[in-house]
Amino acid sequence: MRKFLVVLDESRECLNAMRFAAMRAANTGGGVKVLSVIPPEEFNHWIGVSGLMREEARERIEVHFEVFAKWMRDRQGVDPELKIREGEAVKEILSEISEDQEIGVLVLGANNDRKGPGPLVTQMSRSSGSLPVPMTVVPGDLSKDQLEAIT
Repeated sequence: MRKFLVVLDESRECLNAMRFAAMRAANTGGGVKVLSVIPPEEFNHWIGVSGLMREEARERIEVHFEVFAKWMRDRQGVDPELKIREGEAVKEILSEISEDQEIGVLVLGANNDRKGPGPLVTQMSRSSGSLPVPMTVVPGDLSKDQLEAIT
């Protein structure tokens, strides 16, 4: 089974990336793996509370994931899996792709801001020629109808 790896973060464009991944998976008999990366600097404030902060970050991610997962199950018939990693986003994305041989496509959402598509899309695009899987960049301003038409 081919999985679409989609990155869950706090960005608005993440929504369209999730929708795209779920719709493509549903239409092609694939699966969805949702990856969320907790940056290391989030825990460097006070060593004594880093464990608690990690747990709170994981809980926030799980709640956020469940919103998308419910929609994917109810509307697309796709049961996504969640993977949470800690570290630098690009490194962790590449590690996840290399560790899970079922991942066939990386899906990222692009910001429609004048400043550019966003830091993750920019960083991943720089190494796109050497990625082990294709990368799909989904514009953040596509409508649901447009997403349905292209998936």
